[in-house]
Amino acid sequence: MTEENTHQHDAEPEGVAEPTPEAEDAANQPAKAAKAVDEGAETSQAAEPEGETHDGGEELAEAGAPIEVVTVADAQDRSSAGSLAALTMPEPVLGSLVPPEPGRPPAGYLPQSPLPPAGETEPTRMTVGDPQPHVSAEPVVEHADAAPEAAVSERRARPTGPEPASSLTSDRLIEKVASPPVGGWRLWLYKLTFGYVNLGDSDAVRMQRALEHRISIRLGDRTRYVPILSRKGGVGKTTVTTLLGMALAGLREDRVIALDANPDRGTLSDRNPGRANFTARSLVKDRFGVDSFAQLSAYTAREGSRLDVLASDADPMVADAFDDGDYRAVTDILGRYYSIVLTDSGTGMVHSVMKGTLDKADAVVLVSGGSVDEARLASETLSWLEAHGRHDLVKKAIVVVNMAAGDGTRVDIDEIEDHFRTRVAHVIRIPHDRHLAEGSQIEFEKLRSETRHAANELAALVVDELTD
Repeated sequence: MTEENTHQHDAEPEGVAEPTPEAEDAANQPAKAAKAVDEGAETSQAAEPEGETHDGGEELAEAGAPIEVVTVADAQDRSSAGSLAALTMPEPVLGSLVPPEPGRPPAGYLPQSPLPPAGETEPTRMTVGDPQPHVSAEPVVEHADAAPEAAVSERRARPTGPEPASSLTSDRLIEKVASPPVGGWRLWLYKLTFGYVNLGDSDAVRMQRALEHRISIRLGDRTRYVPILSRKGGVGKTTVTTLLGMALAGLREDRVIALDANPDRGTLSDRNPGRANFTARSLVKDRFGVDSFAQLSAYTAREGSRLDVLASDADPMVADAFDDGDYRAVTDILGRYYSIVLTDSGTGMVHSVMKGTLDKADAVVLVSGGSVDEARLASETLSWLEAHGRHDLVKKAIVVVNMAAGDGTRVDIDEIEDHFRTRVAHVIRIPHDRHLAEGSQIEFEKLRSETRHAANELAALVVDELTD
């Protein structure tokens, strides 16, 4: 053995063996772990913006600090015990808690810009310990200009827009309360039970109200002319004219007038209350000076009813001068201020006034008596109208069988009505009434209920024809 070898052996301690490769790797393992921790800390510092704090207010760990892996369950337990401060993490990181590899950001991390783009919102930040929110499967589309639903009422949000003020009607806002019956045992029961039992009106009362509604229907701006015809005197033509006029004027809101156009001394003014100082002939003379309803009222009579009456002259010689031209002049003036003009025509169909009467007629009322000859003459009047080409008036004609004077004969009135129903659409019977048989002024309230109902039914039929 040489001297060098001897010195080497002396320098080595005794009993120490040479290190193996496995031992060297084990010795270097702590250094590698420390280096990996240092690199991970540097990566975390580079990924986190400088000066950013979490919900707990603490800054991120400095470089070189050890990273502790915490699961969701452990974080909940520790945060409840106050041992771990809450950490703020972006929402996409909640599903992944695996520590990142050295030099890489955590899985699912999205870099945040200081100002989000227009139309986008900043990602929601949550605490690790908070429960995970439920995410809907369908995307929610939000409009920037959409107002909250709670702030807009249901009516204002409808497609047609807000309701107008005209929609606030009494029928909509006021609670409906049934009116008490007008009479009979139903009214007695209503009062006896202090209003708790209200059976309403009977069918007869309801039918009467419907009849009155038909009479009061508006006819428009044009004046309607209705002549009352008869080829025989004494059948009650003037009586029917008065009843029809009172029924119309009593239920309508517009003006109704009855004109006596009988050349043979008509009695229309005698059957109506009130007296006038002027006649139809006077109106013809002064027609150019009458330009208001107040002036026209001086020529008509109205007393005890709303029906205006324009009488004829009492002198037959003067009345005979009332021809077709005079009739047209008078009706032209009346047409300015009245909605319905009833014409009490004279007997016969060939005098001059009848031509103007039929030319202006919108509907006709044909009066027949309860005798054989009166019924035959009334039927011949329809034949005369058809022969002169007035099929339109025959189609709209209303036949009135007047029994006001009495019905004590053996004539079958039903057979007369059946005959006229084969020629016209409507037939009305005026029953016997003592007040009408007197031949004096007619007061509508003194008539029997059956007579008033017949007059109202006649008025409703006339309005129906004028409306059509």
